[in-house]
Amino acid sequence: MAFLSRLKQGFGNTFSFFGDSWAELKKVRWPSRKELTSYSAVVLITVIVVTIYFWLLDIGISELVQLIV
Repeated sequence: MAFLSRLKQGFGNTFSFFGDSWAELKKVRWPSRKELTSYSAVVLITVIVVTIYFWLLDIGISELVQLIV
């Protein structure tokens, strides 16, 4: 009997978690299409800039290692 009560309590906590999560999602202010587009552009530009930075850094370090070796 103790096992069944623990099992029931565990499922109750799971259902409570999903119910609370759904309630919190209703409170979220979702971005408009214009905001989403501008945020996505900022992220893509940032990723491209950081990628180029590390690519150049990698080339520089590789050249230094080649000179040392």
